[in-house]
Amino acid sequence: ITKNSNQMKQNGSVIIPTMRYKDAPAAIEWLCNAFGFEKHLVVPGENETIAHAQLTFGSAMIMLGSENDDEYGKFVKTPKDLNGINTQTPYILVQEIDDHYSRAIAAGARIVLDIKDEDYGGRGYSCQDPEGYIWNFGSYNPWA
Repeated sequence: ITKNSNQMKQNGSVIIPTMRYKDAPAAIEWLCNAFGFEKHLVVPGENETIAHAQLTFGSAMIMLGSENDDEYGKFVKTPKDLNGINTQTPYILVQEIDDHYSRAIAAGARIVLDIKDEDYGGRGYSCQDPEGYIWNFGSYNPWA
């Protein structure tokens, strides 16, 4: 049975970023500690890897796993494999942006664009996680 996407029931975002990490177990712990993600599902793999993980942030979710050379992995590289380059960066809406910024710094996030008031409204900042992924957080709500 094929369902029209408009008829499918879901509770969160219909766009879920997916990522691969060289040390996915450490990345999961860091993302939860630094940014406030929560573990929704973590499936361990062989040799202390992660086969698949789902982390939530409010009604949003990311999926991640350990870097490997499976069929999908041949198309996905980490920033460390690309000399620190990111090809996509998520923007995550945060109500208490100043508290979030402080939490990220305390956990060791590398700030790449410092927190500031934006001309279009809200406040935001951009930072890197330990494996070089860029994350954007802000209080600007484009839906409002």
